[in-house]
Amino acid sequence: MTALVIGAARSGVALVAHLAAAGEKVRVADRKPAAELQSALAQMPSGVELSLGGYDEAVLDGIDVVYASPGVPWDSELLNQARARGIQVSSEIELFLGLCRGTVVGITGTNGKTTTTALTGDVLAAGERPVIVGGNIGDTVLDRVDEITPQHWVVLELSSFQLESVQRPHLHVGVILNITPDHLDRHRTLERYVDLKARAIEDADQALLNSRDALVSGLARRARGQVLWFDRHQPQPPMPLPGRHNMENALAAAAIGRIAGLKDDAINQAIRNFKGVEHRLELVGEWEGVSWYNDSKATNPDAGRGALSAFPGAPVILIAGGYGGGFDLRQWVADVLANTEAVILIGASADELAKELGAHPKVLRAQTLNEAVSMAAGLAREGGVVLLSPAYKSFDMFKDFEDRGNQFKELVRQRFAA
Repeated sequence: MTALVIGAARSGVALVAHLAAAGEKVRVADRKPAAELQSALAQMPSGVELSLGGYDEAVLDGIDVVYASPGVPWDSELLNQARARGIQVSSEIELFLGLCRGTVVGITGTNGKTTTTALTGDVLAAGERPVIVGGNIGDTVLDRVDEITPQHWVVLELSSFQLESVQRPHLHVGVILNITPDHLDRHRTLERYVDLKARAIEDADQALLNSRDALVSGLARRARGQVLWFDRHQPQPPMPLPGRHNMENALAAAAIGRIAGLKDDAINQAIRNFKGVEHRLELVGEWEGVSWYNDSKATNPDAGRGALSAFPGAPVILIAGGYGGGFDLRQWVADVLANTEAVILIGASADELAKELGAHPKVLRAQTLNEAVSMAAGLAREGGVVLLSPAYKSFDMFKDFEDRGNQFKELVRQRFAA
């Protein structure tokens, strides 16, 4: 058996290691040259055939199965060429789900997936069964599949890209937190995006849904198993992170804990001790009476809205803008007008946002993140908040949202904590 792995990022590295250990011949294809993949290549076993810096249909010659990384569109030309040749097309997450012996909880949604996944892991860890957390949260799972027993809880963050590669995933608990338009540059229509999210619950034993979200609640009829509504969970958990969106994340995690048979005291203690997730409304620090928050993971306007409503009554200086477009900005603009004292715009979307925020009394432009931090420091006053919550993706100025958030934290700490 000869396998082709397309994409040498984290999931690709995990795939290569697993397939090679199983005795399969492996070929890796990536459009990036070897010089940009040194870290990934160093983690791969010897004997792997490499096709780097670009590829064409010839890379399929002699291949029995193709595994595509999440960043590869499921309808890409190469994958369609593979299907036309009768070659099976799969993915890391599909292979993992077929091999996993544990009880799987799959969590998806447009926003809040990572926080809810991490929090659910903490909640389930309060019980007696071992817990594995992974998926889109950043930790691969295929490299841990051999250690998973039937006693394990496995908590997976599932993106639309991952769900696209699994036709009917069978999960014990499928969770959909919320749905708003996102990734339409890849999925093209909202209907397609919703259909992909629905895969998390269509064949699940239990579907955990949000009755406050019209698109999510409308999917209840597509669930094969029992439907539960996490937003109705009682008692309300003691979520330490600010914002209504974080309370919804906590309600989902608490409802999963209840499904797992945990007592409310254990669930609430785990939630009370939760420290949050990096780049998700993360407190960088407080200096001169001003709190600085990194919400770089807010890569769309709906994600940004959650942070905007998290500091009622506080004078908020917002840093926003980035890469992307085609969003309906009306609700985000309304929240910015209602909850911010000043807005500093960066990135490719700055011109569009400046026009949309024409009614705001103080909108400024910064050419760099460093300049934005300096401007925010000059505007902020005691008792206030400086909030990096871009509401756009990061690729115009940064490697990814982690890079954007890390640069922000470093700039703030250099300024105040040196």
